[in-house]
Amino acid sequence: MPAQDAFSRLTDRLPDVGARVIRWLLVINLICQTVIAVTGSVVRVTGSGLGCDTWPNCHPGTLVPVAHPELDAITQWIEFGNRLLSVGIGLVALLCVLAVLGHRPRRTRLARLTIVTLGGTLLQGLIGGITVLMDLRWWTVAVHLLVSMSLVWTAMLALRASGEGDREPRPLVPAPIRQLVATANGVLGALLVAGTLVTAAGPHAGDAATPRLNLPIDVLAQLHAELLFLFLGLLIALSFAFRAVSAPPRVWRGYWWLLGVVVAQGAIGMVQYWTGVPEVLVTLHVLGAALVVVAAAWLWTTLRDRGSVPTAFDPTKTNAIADSAGRRGEFASSK
Repeated sequence: MPAQDAFSRLTDRLPDVGARVIRWLLVINLICQTVIAVTGSVVRVTGSGLGCDTWPNCHPGTLVPVAHPELDAITQWIEFGNRLLSVGIGLVALLCVLAVLGHRPRRTRLARLTIVTLGGTLLQGLIGGITVLMDLRWWTVAVHLLVSMSLVWTAMLALRASGEGDREPRPLVPAPIRQLVATANGVLGALLVAGTLVTAAGPHAGDAATPRLNLPIDVLAQLHAELLFLFLGLLIALSFAFRAVSAPPRVWRGYWWLLGVVVAQGAIGMVQYWTGVPEVLVTLHVLGAALVVVAAAWLWTTLRDRGSVPTAFDPTKTNAIADSAGRRGEFASSK
């Protein structure tokens, strides 16, 4: 097809930066996707969400913060700094796509994951703009965070894909156990949604004038806690299941990291609730949520094996092997 041929000709011109550079780019991408979620919480708890009151400009007629009679300079620069960071993260995601497309042999699955991450990052910029234009309505903030967590998951999958092959996945644990892990991931998704609802009804709106979700926060916090206990219960059940089938060490490593991060995150959440939701713990809780997503994605990828990383065909090595075999044959025939 003409479009595919044109795309192939374009990607053929991209330099092959090597597997190691690609892996480091994907590590940076994962860190960036995590950091932007954390800085978003800083914007919210400092009341800087409308420090730039329009989008894509900071204020009407100016892209950068300027002296404003109703806004402190610090709140403007916190919001503007978060926007600049978003641009930087978009550039990192773009570099990941270009590096993967230029690599040989081509890694189709890895390319798709990086393209999805880039597309989601661009979408996040649009969602952030809508959030500002709608004066930080609670549901726009919730969507903004949930998409960010989805990008953390995708970035982790891409990083893991860079260290494995592209063969059809070979399961390392039975199907019922994989289904149990999938169920746990579904509960994790519900847990994240409940967390956004608690935030929506809580005191940190990003701006003092923003309306809050009109639901009892204690009821929402109880729902959030019950989902956490359900998630922990599923993780405990998984430990018995993994032991019963003698799961390989790679599965256990992913499991213990996930369990440890979840326990730490639960402890932060309880202290946060008991101490009246202090700003610093809100930010730590968002960081913890992102790390839970990272660990859950890691565990998910350990449940199957896709073989070793493919390497590029090197005709010089093949010729050297053939020449060596030929010389051995000549030596044998002369004896």
